[in-house]
Amino acid sequence: MGFPAGNSSRGSQRAILSIGEPVLRRVARAVELDELAGAQLQQLIDDVIETMRVANGAGLAAPQIGESVRICAIEVNHNPRYPYKPNIPLTVLVNPTWTRLTEELFVNNEGCLSVPGIRGDVARFTHIRVEALNRYGERLDFTVGGLSAGTYQHECDHLDGVLFVDRVADPTSLCTWENFERYRRQEYLLRAADLVARFGQ
Repeated sequence: MGFPAGNSSRGSQRAILSIGEPVLRRVARAVELDELAGAQLQQLIDDVIETMRVANGAGLAAPQIGESVRICAIEVNHNPRYPYKPNIPLTVLVNPTWTRLTEELFVNNEGCLSVPGIRGDVARFTHIRVEALNRYGERLDFTVGGLSAGTYQHECDHLDGVLFVDRVADPTSLCTWENFERYRRQEYLLRAADLVARFGQ
């Protein structure tokens, strides 16, 4: 079974679907290894990456561009949309699963490209183990903590048809991005800085 040696195709920006689109609520299907090696899935991965980067997302899942398969990409590189997030090198996850390594939770204020203009507080585990395949069918197994752990949990939720608004326990935390900047940013930055100091992530 031959995988491409690198990104042989160039990604195309795709439309990001918004809340209310049925595909965002489906449990995405697993990807078979021989399918992953094919040009169609490799092109989809490139499209996910390109779309994420153009939109300044910290991550993007295939269902968000209308493809109900268990693939997502995560990357934070001095992201202007999330300037407080630690950098994460480009990571493509195929058929990912995660398990909590602690019972400790932190309150993460999240937004989503599929829920434009809205943010809200979500409880996420502070330390998790992630297992997946990469785009070349190689096994990934690593741990992640702090704010970055929240990013991985958010993207994996998309593959199960879950949006962050489903996990908002206190609906009064929901606000526009503008009102987050006006009223909630400073408090959240203190929490975020504490997590980065603890976990470096």
